[in-house]
Order: sequence, then structure tokens, then C-alpha cells
Amino acid sequence: MESAEFLDLLGNANRRRILRLLAERPCYVTEISEFLGVSPKAVIDHLRKLEEAGLIESRTDEKRRKYFSIARHIRLEVTVSPYEFGTKSAYPASSRLDITSCRQLRIDLDKDIDETDQDRDPDDIVSLAEALHSVETLENELSLAQRWAQGRITELRRLLENAVGGENSRLLTNILLELAEGPTEVEVLSRKLEVPPRVIDDILDDLVEDGVVTRDGHEYRLET
Repeated sequence: MESAEFLDLLGNANRRRILRLLAERPCYVTEISEFLGVSPKAVIDHLRKLEEAGLIESRTDEKRRKYFSIARHIRLEVTVSPYEFGTKSAYPASSRLDITSCRQLRIDLDKDIDETDQDRDPDDIVSLAEALHSVETLENELSLAQRWAQGRITELRRLLENAVGGENSRLLTNILLELAEGPTEVEVLSRKLEVPPRVIDDILDDLVEDGVVTRDGHEYRLET
């Protein structure tokens, strides 16, 4: 499901309350109805939408009561800034992912964090509790680092736009950011930025003349 669809789905307060309740324990319709103070029919409609979206799942017990629970971990991010509006959904990575291999990410992982679930003694309660605490601490630190990065992004974009100036400063900034990733062509920039090639071409010619960008055949790159 697209991030925007998740936003629409979670825009309903009762559906958010249902998910908050199910995050604590599996529940059946009557329990949810009493918790929300709404009719079972309305609850069933909310549960159907959440289940169709893949956010929850159900099972039936021996008394033929249908229990609902959250199906998986999903992280939904919404960014609203003077330079960007967007949504992004993310799912947990495999426990075998080597986070230290990320190009610009440096994390000092101790053994409790780095050890995979497959290698851990499933009966060692103390080790599991300590490992969980370590990873939750890491998550909090990464959240703080993300907030710091978002603040720096806003400030650096402001400085860069002021430096390039002009009415096309925002578009020019976006072109420079694309070029910072590596050499590219006009058609690629046009497709990514959804701007006509002739507009990209004119801006790149100005940047070449200013000595900010160099051209090599059909490719443009930042001047080093």
C-alpha cells in the first residue's frame, strides 16, 4: 500500500484507537466495541479496512470468537518542511542485514546488538532483555540523529538557495543535489525533477559558464 493510502486510512480517529488497543493485546469485536463506545457494526467496518490494508490479521479460537491482532511492523514517516512534502513507509529489515555496510553510516555495535536472533540462546532471558534494551536505546539515538539531520538539511538548503540566488534557486538547488550524487545527463535530470529538458539545459549552461559544473560529452558533473 502506498504511503498516502496509509495516511488516508489512519486519518480516522477510531481506527487509530483500534490499532493502539491491538498493540497491547489481541481483541475480538465486542471488546473493541466496548473500548471505543461505538456499535459492533462500525467496528467490523473499521477492522475490514485495516485487514484489507494488511495492517491487522485475525484468528478464531475454540469458542469461535474472532480475535484481531496487528499483522506486522510498519513505520510511516511524513515530512513537511519549507523544501519538501512527502510520505514514506518502511518495513523492518532482515535481522541478517549488516548495518555497518551502509556507505556513510558508522555505528558502534556491541555484541548484544550485533548478534543475530538465529545465534542467540532463545532461553537466555537476561541476554534477550539486555539485547532488547540495547536496540531500543539505539533506536532512540537514531531518532535524535534523524532530527539533527533534518534540521541541518533545512539550514543547508536555505544557505545553498541563497548562494545561487534568482527565481529558479530551488530548481537549481535540486539540480546541484542530483549532480552531487554523480555525473548525469539532461534527460535523466528532466525525468527525475519533472522539468522540461530545455529548462534543465539552460540552467546547466549557466552553471558551466559560472564554473560550478563541467560538461563531458552528454554528461554533466560538479566541478571539483
